[in-house]
Amino acid sequence: MFIALDLSLPITNPTVQFLILFVIILLAPILFNKIRIPSLIGLIIAGAVIGPYGLGLMLRDSNMIMLGNAGLLYIMFLAGIEIDVAEFKRNSGKSLMFGMLTFSIPMLIGVFTGYYLLRMTWISSILLASMFASHTLVAYPIISKLGAGKNRAVTVAIGGTMITDTLALLVLAVIVAMDGGVVTPAFWGKMTLSMIVFALIVIFLFPIIGTWFFKKFHDSTSQFIFIMTIVFLGGFLAELAGIEAIIGAFLAGLSMNRLIPHVSSLMNRIDFVGNAIFIPIFLISVGMLIDYRAFVSGWETIKVAVVMTVVAILAKYLAALATQKIYGYTNAERMLIFGLSNAQAAATLAAVMVGHRVGLLDDSILNGTIVMILVTCTIASFRAQKGAVEVAFAEGMDPGNDTGNEERILIPVANRETLKDLIDLSLVIKSKNNRENLYALNIIKSSESTPHIEKESRKLLEEAVKLGTGADTIIQPLSRYDMNILNGILGVVKKYNITDIVMGLHQKQEISESFLGNLVEGVLEKCQSSLFVYKALQPLSTIKRRLVIIPPDADKEIGFPLWLSKIWNLGRNSGARLSFYANEEVLDILRYVHKVHPVDADFNELNDWSEFLRLTKEIGKNEALVIVMSRLRKISYDPVMRQIPDYINKHFGNINFMLLYPVQSASGENYHGDMINASLVTSIHSLGGIGETILSFIKENEKQKNEI
Repeated sequence: MFIALDLSLPITNPTVQFLILFVIILLAPILFNKIRIPSLIGLIIAGAVIGPYGLGLMLRDSNMIMLGNAGLLYIMFLAGIEIDVAEFKRNSGKSLMFGMLTFSIPMLIGVFTGYYLLRMTWISSILLASMFASHTLVAYPIISKLGAGKNRAVTVAIGGTMITDTLALLVLAVIVAMDGGVVTPAFWGKMTLSMIVFALIVIFLFPIIGTWFFKKFHDSTSQFIFIMTIVFLGGFLAELAGIEAIIGAFLAGLSMNRLIPHVSSLMNRIDFVGNAIFIPIFLISVGMLIDYRAFVSGWETIKVAVVMTVVAILAKYLAALATQKIYGYTNAERMLIFGLSNAQAAATLAAVMVGHRVGLLDDSILNGTIVMILVTCTIASFRAQKGAVEVAFAEGMDPGNDTGNEERILIPVANRETLKDLIDLSLVIKSKNNRENLYALNIIKSSESTPHIEKESRKLLEEAVKLGTGADTIIQPLSRYDMNILNGILGVVKKYNITDIVMGLHQKQEISESFLGNLVEGVLEKCQSSLFVYKALQPLSTIKRRLVIIPPDADKEIGFPLWLSKIWNLGRNSGARLSFYANEEVLDILRYVHKVHPVDADFNELNDWSEFLRLTKEIGKNEALVIVMSRLRKISYDPVMRQIPDYINKHFGNINFMLLYPVQSASGENYHGDMINASLVTSIHSLGGIGETILSFIKENEKQKNEI
């Protein structure tokens, strides 16, 4: 018996509705990219075509509103979670300035326009101006895909978005309350208290809950569902506080920023689900609001639409221009700020819908708003795309962009329990563009080879590949048969020109008198590659701070720029604070690097390694230790290093720690003066930002010394 299928318009069958949506999500970007129109605009136009004012295939019913709202919250959450926290803190004053500019300029022009040009009342004019002041980060996915998401201008624009949207939505709440005659001292007190409580819960309680959850639950599905819960919980709490959910979603992303490494399988899942489902459906739902009849319904609507659109574009452009002039940004960065701040959608829709419902805004304003949304989103997308391309190109040609062409990381794996920890560490320390030069190695002793052991080896390597794929990184599996595990590792290091080795601590509970075990000691003795010996007692993402202990003269080792770039990536990608302990000479270089490539870091003087144990008083819960070592008889070797295993056993056995042995040259030369090894300098240059910055610092110092 056949099921009767109702295909009458508008379509209400959920299966067919989802089919239409996913066909659009699949085809719209392909078709519009061919004619050089951003896929974002293609999705909005597609929404207008299938919507109630187009072909009428679908209504913007409760299901579409729900999915569209989810996409909007997702955009704001992604903006918060992908923001560079160190850059955000560094530019907090600039974000505040831009937020006030992009709020006040549209408010002033908007009030004047509403009262004098559109003949509205003062209260309606203020509400109209608040619509111009707010904006939606519709263009953020474009900028993020093009690799400009962490540019300083983007960080400033995102911070400013939180400020201007909050202020604009507060204006909306106050205006509606004034219209209803309920603005009293109690109203102001209740609003202030609720916002403070909301901010405290999201900013301080959410990270505590997140840290606990990630420690207890390692299943990737559970972690993703937890993140989704946090997104909508943040939105819900914001609405309870009397402000829009988008502010809650953004703050929720900011609170989770440190707990989700930017290079991880969880981050990849968050990006994928948002860009593949939630955000496209939000854009389609925005398109469904567009009524083409607004263009021909009368001169009044056309006049209002033109005036609103011009004012919205002009006001946001002036705010972006003023920010550029004040802080000396490039034209491309101004385009990024303008592109992010010009699109009117979420908060604007909220304001016009509420204003129309309470009678403060008429039909012409409602129709004009829809036209304004379409035009501003289109212009914002083109400007943001052009700015992002120029910024990405400039950074690609700039030393600040890590290429990772010469970087090859080897991860010997033998234990399923430590596999994920080693892979996670390798993913966050690698160079940004190194997506395929990671190798997972499992060695089977020839004398112990059995079908069962070979099967377990394959499973272990398959799991390593799966973990890499989840983070959009190719991990190449290597299986070797050898009578001696050390010889197997050394053979792979030589064959693949390995630059870095990431190894787990041997299976004993403590570091033994034989230091790190025969295998690691053998690698140290016979291999010159950088070596990271890592022991994790809790997930990498739950670490709040890492103490990095650096010996005197570490800066004179030829591998200094190479390992420092890895530590910098560790701080940049994990979000944990880096607390450096070194002598003043090393700290000078670190501060110089930090100035050019900011991360969340502080710098502390430590001249004598015999004072190492004083760090026991400075390390706390959810903190980790990184100790930069040196091989025997090398430039930065210190006899205290022999005692490090005992120190760790007695005082640091309950925390994550990593021992880092820099790459060594065969002849022991450093990279100062004319003694630079050509092949190693090539590797330093290939690292990009950090290596180039250190070489620049050294050359400047040499120049100053020669002048003296």
